Amino acid sequence: MELGCCYFPEHWPAEMWADDARRMAEMGLSLVRIGEFAWSRIEAAPGQFDWDWLDCAIETLHAAGLKVILCTPTATPPKWLVDQMPDMVATDESGRPRGFGSRRHYCFSHAGYRKEASRITAQLAKRYGQHPAITAWQTDNEYGCHDTVLSFSDAAAARFREWLAARYGDVDALNTAWGNVFWSMEYRSFGEIDPPNLTVTEANPAHWLDYRRFASDEVVSFNRVQVDILRKNSPGRDITHNFMGFFTEFDHHDVGRDLDVATWDSYPLGFLEQFWFSDEEKRDYLRQGHPDIAAFHHDLYRGCSNGRWGVMEQQPGPVNWARFNPAPLPGMVTLWTLEACAHGAEFTAYFRWRQAPFAQEQMHAGLLRPDSVDAEAAYEARAATQAIAQIGPQKIAKAPVALVFSYEAAWVCGIQPQGHSFRYLELTYEWYSALRRQGLDVDIVSPEADLSQYDAVFVPSLPITPTAFTQKLSALDCSVLIGPRSGSKSTSFCIPAGLAPGELRDLIPLTVTRVESLRDDVCEAGDSWSISRWREDVASEIEPELALKDGRGIVFANANVRYVAAWPDQSLLDLLIGRIADEAGLALQPLPEGLRIRRSASHIFAFNYSNSTIDTGPLGFGTPILGEIALDPAGVAIWAKS
Repeated sequence: MELGCCYFPEHWPAEMWADDARRMAEMGLSLVRIGEFAWSRIEAAPGQFDWDWLDCAIETLHAAGLKVILCTPTATPPKWLVDQMPDMVATDESGRPRGFGSRRHYCFSHAGYRKEASRITAQLAKRYGQHPAITAWQTDNEYGCHDTVLSFSDAAAARFREWLAARYGDVDALNTAWGNVFWSMEYRSFGEIDPPNLTVTEANPAHWLDYRRFASDEVVSFNRVQVDILRKNSPGRDITHNFMGFFTEFDHHDVGRDLDVATWDSYPLGFLEQFWFSDEEKRDYLRQGHPDIAAFHHDLYRGCSNGRWGVMEQQPGPVNWARFNPAPLPGMVTLWTLEACAHGAEFTAYFRWRQAPFAQEQMHAGLLRPDSVDAEAAYEARAATQAIAQIGPQKIAKAPVALVFSYEAAWVCGIQPQGHSFRYLELTYEWYSALRRQGLDVDIVSPEADLSQYDAVFVPSLPITPTAFTQKLSALDCSVLIGPRSGSKSTSFCIPAGLAPGELRDLIPLTVTRVESLRDDVCEAGDSWSISRWREDVASEIEPELALKDGRGIVFANANVRYVAAWPDQSLLDLLIGRIADEAGLALQPLPEGLRIRRSASHIFAFNYSNSTIDTGPLGFGTPILGEIALDPAGVAIWAKS
């Protein structure tokens, strides 16, 4: 795995660049990402290009032996362009324009902006596409950041109507699919259909689902245009895009099909603070991040581009954007770096090289302080470089279990959650974390993935279950665990004929007759386990494998398939994973709190996310080649496989 950093030469005097490049190489870095926000410096006025500074920056980095990942600058169109096309900005759900003054101020659907984005991409690709320093390209930056996937502009409305016409062909077919007879919502033509915002109360959920599908497709097509330009003008270079954490607003599998390498931006402390984790977890993992945050995304994005992936932005210190912004525990930057290596990353790049003394991100730490003195993370980057050199190249080992992840499932559950706390992403994360607590490696895969080589398959929830997916499950001999709400909706967001779980009934003969959502403070008990948030009434001729104390069935089994008719707690997940492991012949390794392990093809890695020293001796791996058996907080131990 190579190491790199994100660098903004336009932020610093040119006299500093050569010394920066020298210090990067000295630190063990070999990759530098540049250019993602540089449009106004490249083209200060329409058609007035200044390439000299960028030519010099690339040559300076190249002279130091550094490889460059060059970005298209389309995430930050300059003010003159917005003034030329004021309607190019996105419109929020309340109908307000999202204007100039920060970043991501464009609508994916605006034809004029798409043309300008293509133009600047082509200019960059033609000038630098054959430059020996350019090893890869990044399209745009963090698609959808700041809630910018969904736009409700006139441009988006017009393209949505075209999208609907292509999907349904006839407006009567749309009316039938959406159930528009309800509340007299029937349309006479596609031209009458608006985006689903600004309605008096809840819009038709089928309308919302198609709008989310449409918006995701807009991201895919916007990205594809840039990819095609880059491939034409810069053949042989990898193309990537940097995805974000806990973000489901567009289908990353669809975007990933056009990329060579999927990358993501890893900020474990910020994500811990900003998402659903309990106050106790936020205290316990304040300076480490929850033990599964980074790994979850490593495994998710590895599944988005045929196994090739990397970390484009790695948190090096306190960030500026969370509600609270603690500093990483000493050693955590090294740990996060080596954890990416263990999961098969091709590279990890730290964000950023030097902390900026101005503008919105001046409180975001870098490898250097604003005065150019090494920050704490610089020493940890050097330690990571030494460790990577010691263990040598790593190859991904196929995990024994697959966890199926669907972006469409996240949209369905978000559009009509039926319960305040039913969050698809959280449910999926809890299942992933439960598998990791038992010492299992996990592949996170799309519903389209080949599942035939796994020892067990876990489907936390799949409300819309395609026929092909059901057929795929029916062909498996391994154990399959399916979670609540699976098969509960048709493609057009209706309750299926015969009720849930729809076609999955061919695998497990049961019918969900009623569902209920539970308040956050309500749990219902089984024998040493409980359920919360969501419970389903199930009618079936098969006896439940597990039931609540009042006799209501929660887990049903038929041959190799199980169905969980509730939101399971940690104890119930552990119980089910144990039973499935016994059936599959998988050896579990229950881990101490805060410890996680990961196996590559040649090594075993252990990572201590806890605040206490952990004895790794009971794991039975022997003496590590790196690290200690008594693993301190933020410590990493690595064993060579025998």
